[in-house]
Amino acid sequence: MFIFENLEAYKKAVALAKKIFSANRRIKDRTIKDQLCRAVLSVPLNIAEGQGRYHQKEKRQFYCTAKGSLYESLPLVQLCFELQYFDMAQYEEIYGLMNEIGRVLSGLIRSVKGEE
Repeated sequence: MFIFENLEAYKKAVALAKKIFSANRRIKDRTIKDQLCRAVLSVPLNIAEGQGRYHQKEKRQFYCTAKGSLYESLPLVQLCFELQYFDMAQYEEIYGLMNEIGRVLSGLIRSVKGEE
């Protein structure tokens, strides 16, 4: 098992990607669909890559990029809800999971801040 697989941020980010990819079938706009998939997939990928870095400064940068991708995903999720691609239950579940990931990522970023 790789170390990053034990990280709560990684586990939640994979769960988010699975939810988005599953709900994505209902999105008719190809641009929104593509951008949302790329942004949400970037979250666990950057967490994994950051964990593989030796220097703390590099780790932190990848974790910050993961958080940026999470934030990039949120307006797309909100737009999908407003365009009725997601129902209220899906939106609330996805939004809640994104909020949890944001909090966990902030802790992960703080854990490597200032170390080198």
